[in-house]
Amino acid sequence: MTTQLSAPGVDVTVDQENGCRVSSLRVDGTELLRQGEKYGAFPMVPWCGRMELGQFRNGGVRHQMPVNAPPHAIHGFGRDAAWRPARVEKAEAAFVYDLADPWPYSGRVTQTFELTENSLTLGMGIETYDDSFPAQAGWHPWFLRNLGQGGDVRIGFDPAWQEERGDDHIPTGRRIDPRPGPWDDCFGMPFGVDVTLTWPGALELRITSRADWVVVYDEQREAVCVEPQSGPPNGLNTLPRLVTPVDPLEVATTWTWRRP
Repeated sequence: MTTQLSAPGVDVTVDQENGCRVSSLRVDGTELLRQGEKYGAFPMVPWCGRMELGQFRNGGVRHQMPVNAPPHAIHGFGRDAAWRPARVEKAEAAFVYDLADPWPYSGRVTQTFELTENSLTLGMGIETYDDSFPAQAGWHPWFLRNLGQGGDVRIGFDPAWQEERGDDHIPTGRRIDPRPGPWDDCFGMPFGVDVTLTWPGALELRITSRADWVVVYDEQREAVCVEPQSGPPNGLNTLPRLVTPVDPLEVATTWTWRRP
């Protein structure tokens, strides 16, 4: 089952049975996202990117998650789960997903979608009424490298730093000056994520978020990824942000497009 959202000139498909991902984003009939069961734009929750060896601590307790990107665990469980609709309207929707085994803590994740003719806003919140736990949330969109109407996409952004990446793809903890791509790297943007994708002669899309972190991945021929997220890869270990009964985690991103 999928959910269709629409605004003048824009159509969005949300596949709630397959990780509540945006499986299609069409602007004036042009598809912006790579198609396929594993692609589109999926939520990363309750962690983002790679978790070293699939392990994290909460206080004195060490937890082991399934290793799905050996030797690490990657991108959380939300992208593989079926989410339940909480509200669906013509251009807005909300879906929920309850954290469950093998995640060791109870909690509820809500993802929202708000569509206009010029933008799509995604929101995500994690709440708990039981034990506190570290968590992250963000999005992993696969934008097509070429829309078939001009040249390949150009990525424009001005990060404050780049997280040095170890040979195991885990950040080393050192912040370095941003290096030229290609990237599979995390960048710090302490005044908020702000990345512009420009398809020459076709479309400009600006990705913004109040989050401080973005991963950019452009090593594949078919697509590029710009991933706003609440913390860096392996952040449950290096920069834990606790979800508590009185302090849920909330994050949002807005994609705004401009036609030529």
